[in-house]
Amino acid sequence: HGPSGTISIDAADKINLMALQGNNSELLASVTDLEAGNYQWMRLLVNAEEGVMDSYIEFDTESFPLRIPSGAQNGLKLNRPFVIAAGSRTDFTIDFDLRKSVHKPSAQNADYILRPTLRVVNNLEVGTVIGTVAADILTNNNCAEGTAVYLFDGLAAVADDIDGLDAEPVTTANVTIDTNTGAGSYEIGFVEADLDYTVALTCTADLDDPEVDNLNTTATPPVEDVFFIDQQNITVQADTETIANF
Repeated sequence: HGPSGTISIDAADKINLMALQGNNSELLASVTDLEAGNYQWMRLLVNAEEGVMDSYIEFDTESFPLRIPSGAQNGLKLNRPFVIAAGSRTDFTIDFDLRKSVHKPSAQNADYILRPTLRVVNNLEVGTVIGTVAADILTNNNCAEGTAVYLFDGLAAVADDIDGLDAEPVTTANVTIDTNTGAGSYEIGFVEADLDYTVALTCTADLDDPEVDNLNTTATPPVEDVFFIDQQNITVQADTETIANF
């Protein structure tokens, strides 16, 4: 929605969000004739009807419908004002964090729900966080498919799971474990630059349910199902790879 009202733009027909990890991205739309001025928001119209396999999620070899509540009717509104200057190029990335967004089916409905938690960043003002995880850390903590790195705003943040409470991560990234060396590596792309962050390592991200506080109350005393084994402070610079190894 811009200076002359709402503008409709043709976009990509199909996008595999699982393939877009780290710095990987796919062109959604390219527009060459937008009017210069202040824009208040953008809206994505998505085919994700209830009970229809127009959008879906795969686990192993099985696929399940993925729906966005009101997504087909109202779209996904991104309230991120931006400015297009005359004679210049403006380049944005919309980042989906699936760990935050995908919710398990309810007892009444077999569809998985996508409640998108989206970031919109200016590609001229972002950097990348990369790093490795030592093999002994992964072995000593029995790390497997739940190994991930969470990125939090600010220095010395108190790392927490995704639950809508306390400090929420800006974004997350899976750690890929090399089967030959036993070491891990990760990449977090499109991180807003010139800011301080905390990166935190967990081996229990597979237990992170965004709908609840993952607190195991059956234990005495209660303990977090999703816990972090190490963290460190970083500062991200534009167009630069910031290294944070564990």
